[in-house]
Amino acid sequence: MKSIFKQESGSCFLCALSGHYVYHDYLEEHHIFFGTANRKKSEKYGLKVKLCVHHHRGDIRGNKEAVHSNIDLDRKLKRITQKKFEETHTREDFRKEFGQSWL
Repeated sequence: MKSIFKQESGSCFLCALSGHYVYHDYLEEHHIFFGTANRKKSEKYGLKVKLCVHHHRGDIRGNKEAVHSNIDLDRKLKRITQKKFEETHTREDFRKEFGQSWL
């Protein structure tokens, strides 16, 4: 998986972000910017991370720690990713590609 983020093997991006360095046998790829066009752009620029099932989709019915059911967590990932993207690109580049700024 091509990503602008460095992750240890078996490490969930969100677990590590919260200081919990737990090894996971299985991780899922998460495109930070999704939808048909944005998924392709996430692929192009490596704007994706590996997440444990709990943080990726978990029990969708009520897991507020899963990015797909927590809008605040989704936005936090978008802000972190945009900051990382802007280490090598401009904010204007980001806006042109993704239509808005999350910062």
